[in-house]
Amino acid sequence: MGEQDKEGLTKLELQIMQVIWRRGTSNVGEVQEGLEQQLAYTTVQTMLNILHRKGKLKRKLQGRAYEYSATVSEAKALSHALRDVVDRMFGGSSEELVMSLIKSKQIDAKKIAELSRRLEEAEEGGGER
Repeated sequence: MGEQDKEGLTKLELQIMQVIWRRGTSNVGEVQEGLEQQLAYTTVQTMLNILHRKGKLKRKLQGRAYEYSATVSEAKALSHALRDVVDRMFGGSSEELVMSLIKSKQIDAKKIAELSRRLEEAEEGGGER
């Protein structure tokens, strides 16, 4: 369970990471300002310290304040979160995830056809997806 906790991001942690991914290296005040919801300075500071302990952020002392930067890319965090959902909710089966999207009408035949076309193009282009 320890590794799961270390890897996963809570909703608020993700919002804070998104500010840093968008803005780049930032101090507490800059992150606070970049959030949609208003949070106390000390709350943002605590969350940044938690993310630092989790290894998601690194920090460097600039004058009297720390500046935080991401140690994990947004793409890597997304990939991990998606893998976690597929493992926990769909028994590790990506096919079951897609079937669930179809059954819940969150994706339709037209979109599946478009995704199939894009997949074929990616495979023809050297496997980049």
